[in-house]
Amino acid sequence: MDSSRWVFHKKALTLILALIAISPIFGVLLADIVGYHEPLDVAAEALNLPDLTELINWTPFLDYTIPGLPAEVGYIIAGFIGVLIIFGLGVLLSRMVRRT
Repeated sequence: MDSSRWVFHKKALTLILALIAISPIFGVLLADIVGYHEPLDVAAEALNLPDLTELINWTPFLDYTIPGLPAEVGYIIAGFIGVLIIFGLGVLLSRMVRRT
């Protein structure tokens, strides 16, 4: 890999890590300050639909949190997991394309 591509990848990785690190500011702190609620939750409440979140919880990261850890840490861990999944899919797809 030539040095210009390495610098680009290093800058991209730095940006991704910085965005993951500041995600709790927007997802937890500012959301609480402005009273943000998910639009689907607002619509369900307006239609008087029951909250089935606890009954149909299929994810271990409900609302990007991890039980026993502060919400801010959950956001960061969920961000890393999401980036790793996307990166893994990208590597897998690039290898599949390279084979053909």
